[in-house]
Amino acid sequence: MKILGVIPARYASTRFPGKPLVEIQGKSMIQRVYEQASLCRNLDRVIVATDDERIAASVSAFGGEVQYTSSTHQSGTDRCAEVAARLPEYDVVINIQGDEPFINPEQIDLLISCFSTPGVQLATLIKAIHTEEELFNLNLPKVVINNLNQAIYFSRQTIPYQRGRDQTDWLNNHAYYKHIGIYGYSREALLEITKLLPSSLEKAESLEQLRWIEHGYTIQTALTTLETIAIDTPEDLDKILP
Repeated sequence: MKILGVIPARYASTRFPGKPLVEIQGKSMIQRVYEQASLCRNLDRVIVATDDERIAASVSAFGGEVQYTSSTHQSGTDRCAEVAARLPEYDVVINIQGDEPFINPEQIDLLISCFSTPGVQLATLIKAIHTEEELFNLNLPKVVINNLNQAIYFSRQTIPYQRGRDQTDWLNNHAYYKHIGIYGYSREALLEITKLLPSSLEKAESLEQLRWIEHGYTIQTALTTLETIAIDTPEDLDKILP
């Protein structure tokens, strides 16, 4: 099984323009993500997918591989699919977030391990929630899984609701999980899901993965104990820098 890692990167971010090129302790964010992904022992190749010449030049300068993708893509999934369409020799594609400069290679390997089970179409990571702050944070997507560890729903709301029980006691009576936003796709499933029209659940929650579930795809999950640090705003960067 050949595994391709793709790092989608765009310059025009509403909350943090030029984010991939921001310097973090002497290296650009995109370089840090690329280097961390390259440490993953199960990735056969890592490519940055972008529509921006500045990002492409930066990646080439530090010796990384880059491919241009369309400027009309609505998501990183779409960028991954464009790259995958050019490379039929790969069986699985891993979508590595370009704003997580300290991503642990072990998380990528864990995600890849989902595809050792025959028939897995899509995969992602989840992490147990242990605090009420996370549990009731509407900006933090939660995941409900079945007995096969497949995701059956994602929501910004806290689900399931525990009827007749005080919210301060919810964590003591049910296991809740948050979504870690790294995806794996079989190449075939990736090329299929990017042709799907947006679904009603996706529009309601503004969560792309609900489109896949609503169209009948299964999403395998793996449980990680490692935290991720995403940089969405300049303020997020200030929090991690000394």
